[in-house]
Amino acid sequence: MKKLYIATYGCQMNVYDSGRITDLLAPLGYAPTASAEDADLVILNTCHIREKATEKVYSELGKLKLVKDRGAREGRSVFIGVAGCVAQAEGAEILARQPAVDIVVGPQSYHRLPVLIDRLLRSEERTVELDFPAQEKFDALPQHRSASAPAAFLTIQEGCDKFCTFCVVPYTRGTEFSRPVVKIEQEARQLASRGVRELTLLGQNVNAYRGEGPDGKAWNLARLIGRLATIPSVERLRYTTSHPRDMTADLIAAHRDETKLMPYLHLPVQSGSDRMLKAMNRGHNRDSYLRLVEEVRRARTDLALSSDFIVGFPGETDADFEATLDLVKQVCFAQAFSFKYSARPGTPASGMEGQVPENVKSERLLILQALITGHARVFNAAMYDRVLPVLFDRKGRLPGQAAGRSPYLQPVHVDGAAPYIGEIHDVRISKVLPNSLHGELIKAEIGAAN
Repeated sequence: MKKLYIATYGCQMNVYDSGRITDLLAPLGYAPTASAEDADLVILNTCHIREKATEKVYSELGKLKLVKDRGAREGRSVFIGVAGCVAQAEGAEILARQPAVDIVVGPQSYHRLPVLIDRLLRSEERTVELDFPAQEKFDALPQHRSASAPAAFLTIQEGCDKFCTFCVVPYTRGTEFSRPVVKIEQEARQLASRGVRELTLLGQNVNAYRGEGPDGKAWNLARLIGRLATIPSVERLRYTTSHPRDMTADLIAAHRDETKLMPYLHLPVQSGSDRMLKAMNRGHNRDSYLRLVEEVRRARTDLALSSDFIVGFPGETDADFEATLDLVKQVCFAQAFSFKYSARPGTPASGMEGQVPENVKSERLLILQALITGHARVFNAAMYDRVLPVLFDRKGRLPGQAAGRSPYLQPVHVDGAAPYIGEIHDVRISKVLPNSLHGELIKAEIGAAN
């Protein structure tokens, strides 16, 4: 057996893709290894969202060149590949800057890795593959997926047509493509047969899903969720990442009516300022977002909301930033992700006037994160002494301990729960920690289940 090491950066989509690459290369005799030092093939599955992502890739490639040189001295070949969004954005420049790289493959072309590796072995030809055949990619991937945990990601949609002025996704992932319902259901049922109990449906703009249904008509995300909910052993469904413009009435209703759809919604707003939202080309404004929040909370009263924020977008004033803080105070997110604006080459925002100084961005980010953290602590504190169903998906740090997720996506640690990994059990929350919850098993519930 040859050894494969994949380093994954960025979003859940890359996590999904890395898993599929592992499945794809297994028939070629590649088995996963936890170390690049003893691998025969090393792949960096990269993310291009942040400004320093590209330079980080080149830094890692410099270290991998030393691994490759050491392998050559020991008489064995080590091949290096760069996949993902940095590969798509940089292309042949990667080969020019780092001669140790053998293959550069974009996120829509990684299904061709077996062909590229074969070409490399036969002719030592270094290759760049950057096409956008999304349909062909999914058709070419192995029908069966490996599953090592009771929770899994499932890509249903890729690409984005929104063209937010700060975002590289339309350029690195292409325009929106939705997989057919039948293909998604097949993959979901196969994962369920391997012990998966929770599925997170993935897409760069997942609620824009419009895949061909069994009836030949376009199905939306709400209808797809209803279909997947009929799989008996799939007990939990989630989806990410959403766009406010695509939160339809029937999707909101699904949060009310579908018991398997978890009470957690990630709904990026990016800013609380209408002026900034317009400059970002978000297609929604502050009031429409707040009305949407009101609608989804009316549909599901226990819904936990999370979001994304960018501070220091070009032209952002103190008043614009205060509008963001005010929106956060109104919504009280259970959690949120916030970042300093990062200029991406080729995006409209990178050339805008009014670039905000780095020290101002840093100061604003600290203020915003302190506010978000305060709301998150209040939300988590409200879990104390509540009984929550927890899906145990991994071992904890202590002997006999298991860790899992609440319906609200909070990490929960429980002593003595290791025998129940892969199962959902009721847990009484006994301690609220800064980044997780600690609880105790409801013994009567386990006894009844057994």
